[in-house]
Amino acid sequence: MTRLPFLALALLAPAAYAQTVPAPTPTPSPGGLVVDVEGGISAPMGIAIPPMPASEVVSTPAGPTDALGRQLAEVITGDLKNSGLFKPLPAGQLLNVPFAEATSPNYTGWSAAGATALVQGYVRSNGNGTLTVGCYLYDTAQQRELARQGYVLPFGEWRRAAHKCADMVYTRLTGEGPYFDSRVVYVSETGPKGKRVKRLALMDQDGFNGRFLTNGQTIVLTPTLSRDQTRIAYLSYLDKKPTIYVYDIASGRQTKLVTDVSLAFAPRFSPDGRWILFSMAQNGNTDLYRIPSGGGQWQRLTTSPGIDTGGSYSPDGSKIVFESDRSGAQQLYVMNADGSNQQRISFGNGRYATPAWSPRGDLIAFTKIGGGFHVGIMSPSGGGEKMLTDGWQDEAPSWAPNGRVIMFFRSTEGGSGVADLWSVDLTGVNERRLPTPFDGSDPSWGPIRSD
Repeated sequence: MTRLPFLALALLAPAAYAQTVPAPTPTPSPGGLVVDVEGGISAPMGIAIPPMPASEVVSTPAGPTDALGRQLAEVITGDLKNSGLFKPLPAGQLLNVPFAEATSPNYTGWSAAGATALVQGYVRSNGNGTLTVGCYLYDTAQQRELARQGYVLPFGEWRRAAHKCADMVYTRLTGEGPYFDSRVVYVSETGPKGKRVKRLALMDQDGFNGRFLTNGQTIVLTPTLSRDQTRIAYLSYLDKKPTIYVYDIASGRQTKLVTDVSLAFAPRFSPDGRWILFSMAQNGNTDLYRIPSGGGQWQRLTTSPGIDTGGSYSPDGSKIVFESDRSGAQQLYVMNADGSNQQRISFGNGRYATPAWSPRGDLIAFTKIGGGFHVGIMSPSGGGEKMLTDGWQDEAPSWAPNGRVIMFFRSTEGGSGVADLWSVDLTGVNERRLPTPFDGSDPSWGPIRSD
């Protein structure tokens, strides 16, 4: 089925809804209800997200429309609750919302139930293989609509409508960018600790809609998703030598990118997708290189003795942060994208590894090694260092599209230890484990989906 674009309700022909949806009121100007992204963690906003009524109960390939209305509300609830900034009302406190009330809320009833904000909407089968979902955000105290969006999409994509609705609520109430309608590529791990089977896997940011991309017959490590979300670069032992491959998501084709070398690893796409940054061992020295993402001749960027690896581009592509042991221990350095002007930025106790530049450009996340492995952040100049996690072995941070949340993997102690994917926000307080069918490591969080 051809995927249809998401459409804003304001762009849909009013006649299409004249008999089924109450006429929407004008969207008010911004203002009023706001969530403090720092203080909100300790006092999350009470929000009601009741099941979305259906215009009529119709069976669809994704289930009856009334069941989809309940599931849509559950996904929105999960997204907002997991952000740590919202406290959804429990199911027992939710009022019943008739279809006629989708755009005319019972403000008094919701305020009495303890909801400061209200998210409600509707769901409708269009009879042409698509679903329409309407989403509205209301301020119950001021009794006004704050935002609205609508989506027309294939039945199998209904979860994306929920994520986009949650993104609308989150951005309107926090002022932060969206991140729920995004995907993560990671390494799925099974088997005993000394003999792991590792497969590339792709999932939604909440752990759902997961699928395996490789069969596990060879080790894969450190995947990274391109900004256009069409390709994954990763380390593979497919030809018995560890080197860089590119996986085309649409076709499933794997292409060797770096050839005729003994060891190439740690790939990262440039923001514009033209280059892949990687490390390569040559003549006893490991340096950073870049190569056109479609293949071609590589270019050497560093020449210092020791190991230079873990490169990550700034969001504008002008700079690169990387780790190097040229000073005698792993530390972080920043340089221009052409390799010039290399400067050390980390000077704390311990060692620093796996840096990742925030998509907002204001912070660099890293793994700090010393008394364990922990995830921290600092400014691109090295100031304001802050540790966010305190697990036994937390490593390999990757940023959410809005630069507000970081995903990483956590390993447990012992010979039977496991690895799981976790996320934490910039306060270091809202930490949670992501559901995956098996162990997971090396996450790479992609941008907001545009398809």
